[in-house]
Amino acid sequence: MDPQPNRALFRKILSQKLAFLSGIIIVLAACSSEKETTQTKSDTPMHTLVFLDKTQSVNVNKSYVNEKYRQALTDIVESNMKNKGDKLEVYFIHENTSKARALSLTVRSEKDNTEGVNATDREGIETAFQLALQREKSIYLRQLLTKLNQQNTGFSNQSTDIWASMPVIAKAGEAGSDVKVYYFSDMVESVKGEGRRDFHKAPPTNDAQAEKEAKEDFKQLQQYAIGSPQVTIVSPFEPTASTKENNPHVTHYWQTLFQELGGVSIEEM
Repeated sequence: MDPQPNRALFRKILSQKLAFLSGIIIVLAACSSEKETTQTKSDTPMHTLVFLDKTQSVNVNKSYVNEKYRQALTDIVESNMKNKGDKLEVYFIHENTSKARALSLTVRSEKDNTEGVNATDREGIETAFQLALQREKSIYLRQLLTKLNQQNTGFSNQSTDIWASMPVIAKAGEAGSDVKVYYFSDMVESVKGEGRRDFHKAPPTNDAQAEKEAKEDFKQLQQYAIGSPQVTIVSPFEPTASTKENNPHVTHYWQTLFQELGGVSIEEM
């Protein structure tokens, strides 16, 4: 009997088995990688920065503004404060923004280890954790709303230094946290002095000017490594506001500046 056909058949079967095993290894590696990514992502603490405008141009006593801001703060607490170590800091925007930290909150509730626990006990552990977390969130929200309604009658309310938020953002990202930034502001930078912007007196009149000024200002602010935070502007303007009141070119200025600083995503509410 010629051994050649047997050897050929053996090689064919071996090749098929190796291909099958390779496929299994690839699938397992992909699952392991996905699990690792998920674990890393869920284990990374969230660092939320809320900048509340305390200058003359934003009036939180107006019913529309107050309701919108209260709802936004409620959503932020609910969405961002989920695990032990998640942090939320509040800064006031005014003449001395970088030194105006008004509140610092960190989630303390911790879920007990559920490894090797039966389904009933696991459900009990999850329920206890969620109850403790909700108690914390309700306390945090009350504190946030108190800061929202706090009035600034001092001299610092005459300037709006949003640039000063950049070193705060850079510092928040140093620990490797996922950083989310919320500006409760009209975003009208207004600081007197050489090399500064005063959008109350000289706002950009078109997108080209806004881009030009943002790229010029990037040279002063690029020293701050802000990373790639998600930035949201919660504006005080009603949907019926005119372009004179809610200048779209000011928004474009900030979109351009943040993109220059790190290609971050920015949206307006």
